[in-house]
Parts: sequence; structure tokens; C-alpha cells
Amino acid sequence: MHHVTDHAITGASPLSAAVIESTGLWTPPHSISNEELVESYNAWVERWNAENAEAIEAGEAEPKSSSSVEFIEKASGIKSRYVVSKDPILDPEIMAPRIPERPNSEISILAEMAVNAAKDALKRAGKTAEDVDAVICACSNLQRPYPAIAVEVQDALGVQGWGFDMNVACSSATFGLQAAADMIGGGHARSILVVNPEICSGHLNFRDRDSHFIFGDVATAILVTREELADGGWRILGTHLKTQFSNNIRNNFGFLNRAAPEHAAEADKLFIQEGRKVFKEVVPLVSAMILEQLDTLGLTPADLKRMWLHQANLNMNRMIAHKVLGKEMDETYAPVVLDQYANTSSAGSIIAFHLHSGDFEGGEKGLICSFGAGYSAGTVFVEKR
Repeated sequence: MHHVTDHAITGASPLSAAVIESTGLWTPPHSISNEELVESYNAWVERWNAENAEAIEAGEAEPKSSSSVEFIEKASGIKSRYVVSKDPILDPEIMAPRIPERPNSEISILAEMAVNAAKDALKRAGKTAEDVDAVICACSNLQRPYPAIAVEVQDALGVQGWGFDMNVACSSATFGLQAAADMIGGGHARSILVVNPEICSGHLNFRDRDSHFIFGDVATAILVTREELADGGWRILGTHLKTQFSNNIRNNFGFLNRAAPEHAAEADKLFIQEGRKVFKEVVPLVSAMILEQLDTLGLTPADLKRMWLHQANLNMNRMIAHKVLGKEMDETYAPVVLDQYANTSSAGSIIAFHLHSGDFEGGEKGLICSFGAGYSAGTVFVEKR
């Protein structure tokens, strides 16, 4: 019997092992290239500097610096991103998505995205909603506090069971995977859908040169099933989760903002980060975590055919892969999707897994790994059945 969590490795065995039976992907129809984004941003910068020329001349304000395609690609490896709302982001007067609010009688946009990805996962597994007992919505930015998006997705799909939302920022998918695997291992469900709808453009400050290019929108889904009920898929060999508090990635938007309206427009109500600190602190944390879990499972880096890493920054992924492998990263070993999708938070490593796992033979092993705000990090080691 294969172990699902560290607890299972060192203690009691689960009633049933869990497998990733399939994954699903929904991609928005609109894409923004770096060239388009830079043109819009620089037009805003030029106008802002002109409007504040006197204050800049008097030393009362700092001029805004322009951005460039070369800067973005060198800093991140990102070349484009998909978004649910394109034109308003590129309008220097707006520079934010515009998504009409839906009446309560209609499905919410986050649930709709999740349903699309979930249907893709179910179709690939040859399963229906009747085969699923629960839905976990694991993502960075939930559309509302309640009712849970997961319960809305459950209703839209026709799943008879239960659902709940969870947020561990960019690590939400791997944390959701372990939660699903543990519940299946404990005999509480036959199959669970973990959905990761992300409208990251909604919390991004498109007037911040250091981050205006980072995020994109997408939705992924993971069907986790009891091993004896799954057709093929990926056996979960082991998982490990870690959190370590840090303010270096933060978003202070929330319902209590209305209790302090004088601060409502402050920048930290959107995504903010200390990028250099994040790089310096997260790379060794994640690298050590991967190596320790490999050792716990009796594996070596050479036993892994592929690592599907969180898609936040190409340079971070290269450094993590180098620390794990002891040599430079081969993109066939750690595939990159952030060039096309940008950072899609919790969905990034799942997109990489979804698009770059079809060449595995039975018995070959890989690692799904995510990391982000919290700090949080999750590893899920899998073996092709």
C-alpha cells in the first residue's frame, strides 16, 4: 500500500490509497502580450510624469520609470498572459479588468470557470458527477466569503455530497490535493474534485512597474479518486506541506476594509511583494523541502522523470531545479508554461502537469510542487500507474 501523507509514512496506514485520475484546464479566450502591456503602461507613465512635472521638478515626487519587454522577460520569463477581461487592462484610463457583477440567480464567474475545468477533468477520466462525492475549491482569491464557491460548483455539476473553500495562496492546489487524498484515504469519499479558478488580474496593480506583468487568469481541476476505482492515473506516493509566516507577499483586501474607508485606496489592498526577499528566502526553503521528502520516500532526484513546479518566475524554478539536481535545469525536466500563461497562482503547477505528463510510462515518477505567500509550500510525489 502506498502512503498518502507524512503522517501515513510514519504512522497508521490509510484505508485506501488515492490517485490523481485526471486533470482539467480552462483557458480564457483573451491573451495580452508583453508588447501590448508595455505600450499601455508606458502611455500611462508618460501622462503621469507630464501631469506631475512641477512636483517632480520641485523634488516632491519621483518620476515613474517606463517598462520594457526586455525587462519583463529577463525578470520573470513571462511573455504573455490570458485574462478574462482584456481591453480595460490596456486602457491607460482604467488599467484594471472590468467584469460585470452577476445577479445572485446566475452562476458566479469563479464557479463557472471551475465548472469548465472540472468538466474537462471528468471527461478525460470517463467519469460523471455521480462518481464524485465532494468538491474542494482551492485558490488564492475567492470571489466572496459565503456561500462557498465549492458548494456552487457542486450544485452546478450535480455532485451529491459536500464542498468547501480553502486558500493557501499559490500553494492552494497542493494543499487541496493532500486534503482530498487524506479524506479518500480515511474512507470519507470515493472521489473528490479539487478546482483552482484564478482571476489573478483582479488583484494586480497594473500601474506598478515591478509587478504589472506578473499574473494571468485560468482555471484547473484535479480528480482525486480511490485507487481501486480509478482507471489509470497517478498514484500519490507522498505529500508534504509547510508554512512559515512572512509579510513579503501580501494582499490586505477584505471585508473589514469598509470599516476603515480612509485607507480603502491604499496599494496594499492589491498584490504587493518584496520580490528579492521572496527569491532569496523561498528558493532554499523549497529546495530543502523537496530533498528531504525524497529522502523520506527512499527516492533520489534521479528517480524523478519530471518536476512540475509552481509557475511564478523562471529564474526561481531554474535555481530550485539546480539545487535539487546539482546541475542546470533542462526544461524537459522542469517544463515551463509561465511564458504563455504568466503566474496563475495555485493553478500554475497543475497546468504544467496537465500539459507535460502525457509521455510517462507506468512506474515513472514525478513531483508536483507549489510555493507562495504564507510562506507556503506543498509537494506531491506521484507515480504513473
